[in-house]
Amino acid sequence: MDRRANRVTSVRSDHRRNTLRVTALGLLLLPPASLAGCSHPTAPVPPPSGGVTLTLPYDEFVASIEPLLTQHGCDAGGDCHGGGIRGTFELSPAGAKDTQFDFEQASLQVSPTHRDSSRLLRKPLALDAGGSPHAVKVFASTSDPDYQAIRAWIQNGVAQ
Repeated sequence: MDRRANRVTSVRSDHRRNTLRVTALGLLLLPPASLAGCSHPTAPVPPPSGGVTLTLPYDEFVASIEPLLTQHGCDAGGDCHGGGIRGTFELSPAGAKDTQFDFEQASLQVSPTHRDSSRLLRKPLALDAGGSPHAVKVFASTSDPDYQAIRAWIQNGVAQ
């Protein structure tokens, strides 16, 4: 029995030593901050910076751009820009205009860094004129006066 007891004790000791070695090795591989526990909270990661924002003229939108969007039927109901599921550009319905909402939605379609590539200009433009796929092609070319009005509004934005 003594031999068996010594053997069991020896196996247990070996197991404990191996467990301690693995635990010590694991602790060495942990980053130092994780060894401190919860006693020292870490500072939140700062948000990314360096981006460009574009402030578009609201008064010009109200006077020139909102009427163009309405004239071309962009605020139509159903599955167009009246709240359907086809895209991300939603405008208030013709019978209940919310100009501030429409301004915010149109502004989201403008690229601050590549203004001429903005979705607000490219989506309604004919493909052969440089447009992108869209169910309705409002502008046959970039020389269309209404296209130019929207482009001017975008160009009048102030980058910050």
